[in-house]
Amino acid sequence: MPAKILIVTGDAAESLEVLYPYQRLREEGYEVHIAAPTRKTLRFVVHDFEPGFDTYTEKPGYTWPADLAFAEVDPGEYAAIVIPGGRAPEYLRNDPELRKILKAFFDSDKPVAQICHGPLLTAAVDSLRGRRVTAYPALEPDMQAAGAGFQDVEAVVDGTLVSARAWPDHPAWMREFLKVLRTKAPA
Repeated sequence: MPAKILIVTGDAAESLEVLYPYQRLREEGYEVHIAAPTRKTLRFVVHDFEPGFDTYTEKPGYTWPADLAFAEVDPGEYAAIVIPGGRAPEYLRNDPELRKILKAFFDSDKPVAQICHGPLLTAAVDSLRGRRVTAYPALEPDMQAAGAGFQDVEAVVDGTLVSARAWPDHPAWMREFLKVLRTKAPA
């Protein structure tokens, strides 16, 4: 039976940051489930960079069904967790069920992949203190306030925590995450 990986997300998550790891991990032979606040069809977004804008732009993205609600997740059934970015982490960090899930993964030292604004979730459960991370560069002050050492590079590995800045860093992010997974939770 293949190892299971959990992706936690919600509406307004960045499409590529959910679907790229979903497909890449399935390609490696993992069983991947997407959890959200409730079982429903999620509406993702596309963040892009356009000349003349001071920050990224946002457009409607793909829709995708959540396999289960956060309240239905048993963290013990999963070998690793993926935390995509987009705007979803801004409101998901307040979800008590998700906070329990995240704490369980860190308490068990299971592999965690986070990207873009995803580290807002791990910061909310005080799991970044003393760690090295990267995130969307605008979050550098947030990462420092959470007690993390911020590095503006494609991917940062700190034990079982693998972080990346945004979807352009997917190849480096997944390459490093798969190295951790192959050691801790082979497919």
